[in-house]
Amino acid sequence: MKLFLDTADLDQIREACRWGIIDGATTNPSLVFKTGREPRELYAEICRIVPGPVSLECVALDSAGIVAEARQLAEIADNVVVKVPIIREGLIAVKQLAALGIKTNVTVVHSPLQALLAAKCGATYVSPFVGRLDSVGQVGMEMIHQIRTIFDNYDFATEILVASARHPLHVLESALAGADVCTA
Repeated sequence: MKLFLDTADLDQIREACRWGIIDGATTNPSLVFKTGREPRELYAEICRIVPGPVSLECVALDSAGIVAEARQLAEIADNVVVKVPIIREGLIAVKQLAALGIKTNVTVVHSPLQALLAAKCGATYVSPFVGRLDSVGQVGMEMIHQIRTIFDNYDFATEILVASARHPLHVLESALAGADVCTA
């Protein structure tokens, strides 16, 4: 299973890469804002440091805006993956982005059905938020097992990227459930 670091802190990214355990990274606008840096410049630096995929988030909420923003983000580096929310307009955009060859990470997934829709639209990754489900009294890891079964049943190439991992057991459970990636 691959590990992606969820941060915009360059020191954390460099240190994790030095250990040799990080396969990619994810970030979001709030993490970027905390750095006080210009986003595009920071994104480019993260992409230079990280040896694998780097998920950068769109803020647009309409399909045309998401596609336009995704195209700009994809120009930053070859390892950019564009984070798109699991909303109707997001799915429309994912279908278009897949046709353009732009990799996508459909985020804020809270159900296996949402993951199925994202995979059908050609998402590169789906990011189920297991910790958030646990916080509201559901078993987040059960969703990972269900998504894995669905993806295996229908040979989807979409990878399962477990997000909102809150403790080391989430990482272990992700590996046992057959997730492709877990954020740390």
